[in-house]
Amino acid sequence: MPVNLMEIRTRTVSANDYLSNLEEPFNEKFLTRKQTYQLNREAISQLRAFAGKYVIIAFSAGWCTDCAVNVPVLALINEAAGLEVRVFGGLKKDPLGQGHKWRIPPSPQEVETFNVEKIPLIILADTDGREIGRIVENPSHQPTLEQEISEIIKSK
Repeated sequence: MPVNLMEIRTRTVSANDYLSNLEEPFNEKFLTRKQTYQLNREAISQLRAFAGKYVIIAFSAGWCTDCAVNVPVLALINEAAGLEVRVFGGLKKDPLGQGHKWRIPPSPQEVETFNVEKIPLIILADTDGREIGRIVENPSHQPTLEQEISEIIKSK
């Protein structure tokens, strides 16, 4: 079932706003990754053709090592290719929750809607809100995140 992208936009922040608002000590890892990562130019060139046709929705937390690796790359993809990236941040585990992985709040209720098990969860949706693919934690089929996103979109 498609998601309401207008509602998602009101409940999330852009990738760059997410990075700018991370608190210490977490922000240093995220910002260093963004400053030092080199995007795959071919993948970015391919992704430019899809700007305005797809939206990336990510779930993240400052304490998450894989988020510190991948969410800054999403910000770079947004800047270089123009793909919209929206982030649900502040996820917290609920070690005492009976059958619940995430503590809501502060984790957004969408962790249940999207069945978030591991983060970062990166969801690719078309502009109608239909999910076309997802990446859990790290790319699994391509060497870089931008290449994996490009492959998912091209396969649809």
